[in-house]
Amino acid sequence: MSSALLVSTGVIALAEIGDKTQLLAFLLATRFKKPIPIIIGITLATLINHGLAGVVGSWITANVDSSVLRWVLGASFIAMAVWTLIPDKIEDEETQLATKLGVFGATFITFFLAEMGDKTQIATVAMSAHYNDVLMVVAGTTLGMLIADVPAVFAGDKLAEKIPMKLVHRIAAAMFAALGAATLFDVGAGFGL
Repeated sequence: MSSALLVSTGVIALAEIGDKTQLLAFLLATRFKKPIPIIIGITLATLINHGLAGVVGSWITANVDSSVLRWVLGASFIAMAVWTLIPDKIEDEETQLATKLGVFGATFITFFLAEMGDKTQIATVAMSAHYNDVLMVVAGTTLGMLIADVPAVFAGDKLAEKIPMKLVHRIAAAMFAALGAATLFDVGAGFGL
């Protein structure tokens, strides 16, 4: 199995726990109690958003000198490690769209917009540039989002109370920091990292 797929899935699944879009999944599930249209909306919004991010990462790989790219990516992964330690909050206005667009439409639009500039989207750009494998990175980041968000849709707030958020955030931050260090010091080039 591809390193790009495995690392992208694991990093995003951990980074998404407690993230703004996971909180949005909790909120939509609690408000509408219709898990299937919410999950479909999350999936399509993530595929499109992360697909665009993956293309940007691929463009960066093709157009930025490899030595400069290594330092930019290493610093980006370390910055994401720090960002992961800062808890997200969700604004109620992001869910007001549902009254006009229905559950699927509201989920799709709010997830797509909430992901713009979010750490998981930026991580997708960085991992796509790092691995130069858009398809596997986007598949992994989308799978990671679903691993974190689908249980949130079904379990809602009960699940959030049982997950040690600080520990999960620290593990995700450590993974981002390790990716940053490996990138900066060119460690793992022979291992597919």
